[in-house]
Amino acid sequence: MLATTAMPQLLFVADPLDTFKTHKDSTFAMMQEAASRGHTLWACEPRDIVWQRGGVVTAHARRITLTGDAHDWFDEVEAADITLCQMDAVLMRKDPPFDAEYLYTTHLLTQAEREGARVFNSPEALRAHPEKLAILEFPQHIAPTLVTRDMAAIRAFHAEHRDVILKPLDGMGGMGIFRVKDDGLNLGSIAETLTKDGSQTIMVQGFLPAISEGDKRVLLIDGVPVPFALARIPQGGEVRGNLAAGGKGVAQPLSESDRAIAEHLGPILAARGLLLVGLDIIGDRLTEINVTSPTCFQEIMNQTGCNVAGLFMDALAMEVQ
Repeated sequence: MLATTAMPQLLFVADPLDTFKTHKDSTFAMMQEAASRGHTLWACEPRDIVWQRGGVVTAHARRITLTGDAHDWFDEVEAADITLCQMDAVLMRKDPPFDAEYLYTTHLLTQAEREGARVFNSPEALRAHPEKLAILEFPQHIAPTLVTRDMAAIRAFHAEHRDVILKPLDGMGGMGIFRVKDDGLNLGSIAETLTKDGSQTIMVQGFLPAISEGDKRVLLIDGVPVPFALARIPQGGEVRGNLAAGGKGVAQPLSESDRAIAEHLGPILAARGLLLVGLDIIGDRLTEINVTSPTCFQEIMNQTGCNVAGLFMDALAMEVQ
């Protein structure tokens, strides 16, 4: 049982509902699975969350039902001010970027936790694990990596590794990723642009040729790897495999190295309050640890029959029973 009530109440903190691409959205898959189990669905945006002295954290939220229509996919039953600590679970599913407003939302959610709310992923853990920088804790699993805003350091790194990837720390969906090959063509211009003339820190990594076989998303649910990964394979000469950048998603069983990385990180991250994590792996190298709104549920389900949303809801039920 998810809770002691007959109709457990779930609040999804997410992007606007009318922006969901329901054919591939993992939050929608969670909602479908929750609805099939008889749970009551509420949704709000971060801007709807409020705290005032003398009270508790509330949200102006919408109670919805799912219609089964691919386009008009929900009906709004009511809009109401709800108390987060009275929900059975609050699911933080706002997409990146992890900007100042996202950070402020996690602080409000931490206050809600003090008042008794159950929030997943833990807002404290969200703050502690910026998705690109979180890999630094596990250097044995990553490619040669440099984090800096210094131009001389970037040039020296390229001189050593010859073929590198440069990316901003706050990007998503492959946005702002550049490859500079051995000839160093445009290295200075790219680095100046990404660092904003040395005022913004970026990441530089050795290029991994295994990207041709896909940038694999490996999902961890309560520290346990889902048995299938989604390899996002670059198309049309692209260096980026991200689905948002046109990559082709191919579900496949975890490789030995995928499983080794997942089984090492899984218990560590779960113990910190990260119920759902998306590891990005190229070849046998870890490239990102996604904790804000990990996705690929539907692609894996559609290609393999593995009900990822069901696994997630089972884990959620164990957390809040």
